[in-house]
Amino acid sequence: MLAIERRREILERLRIDGKVLVSELAKAFDVTEETVRRDLEKLDKEGLVSKTYGGAVSKSSSSLDLPYSVRVGVNVSEKERISDKVARYVNDGDRLMIDSSSTAIYIVKKLKSKKNLTIITNSVKILLELADKSDFTVLCTGGSLKEGSLSLGGSSAEKMIYSYHVDTAICSCKGLDMSLGVTDSNEIDSLIKKAMFSCAEKKILALDGGKFDGKSFVKVCDVGELDMIITDSEPREQWKSYCAENGVELIY
Repeated sequence: MLAIERRREILERLRIDGKVLVSELAKAFDVTEETVRRDLEKLDKEGLVSKTYGGAVSKSSSSLDLPYSVRVGVNVSEKERISDKVARYVNDGDRLMIDSSSTAIYIVKKLKSKKNLTIITNSVKILLELADKSDFTVLCTGGSLKEGSLSLGGSSAEKMIYSYHVDTAICSCKGLDMSLGVTDSNEIDSLIKKAMFSCAEKKILALDGGKFDGKSFVKVCDVGELDMIITDSEPREQWKSYCAENGVELIY
């Protein structure tokens, strides 16, 4: 495993558990504890973690917003499985809104095999990915560039989104909780996702299984407002029952 892959995995473990131990990471990665300490020291210098005696803790368990370059390389196999499933529910000619999450770029790569799609997005990365698709209509929300995220947001982006109506909105999130609903780490992203869901006939939430029962900083919407949740692995029985009771199709 490369150093950058180790550090991405460390950040993902911190996102889920809030803390990591040097001894446990060394065993998991099959490297020396000194190697792990160097990884943690680098992440600490970058301001992504707080190094402690014997390990590290998350800067903020509820609102840590990792750089896009880090997020896009975490849980790649899970994101690819999710993308395969999402693509099945998109038809040629559909009009879509897609957010700037790291999962979204994997979804868009799968959608490139479709024909005549219209895609509205606030993701700079998606705009670049679709630059060679001459049969797609790609619309940018405009707005202010959010540092480190390759995404656009703000009131002008929201205004643009609200001026359209689409077949499907596809977004991800930082946490999914039965009581709190769909949550994200900051207000800018949560307002964009809320706007996209409001302007779509079908609302799809695409997220990896580790985000179930997670709670982040800002609420996007209630679970019952969604039409479909697509994830990479089978959720626990309580989630199956909860989604069925709220009329949300659960795909895994």
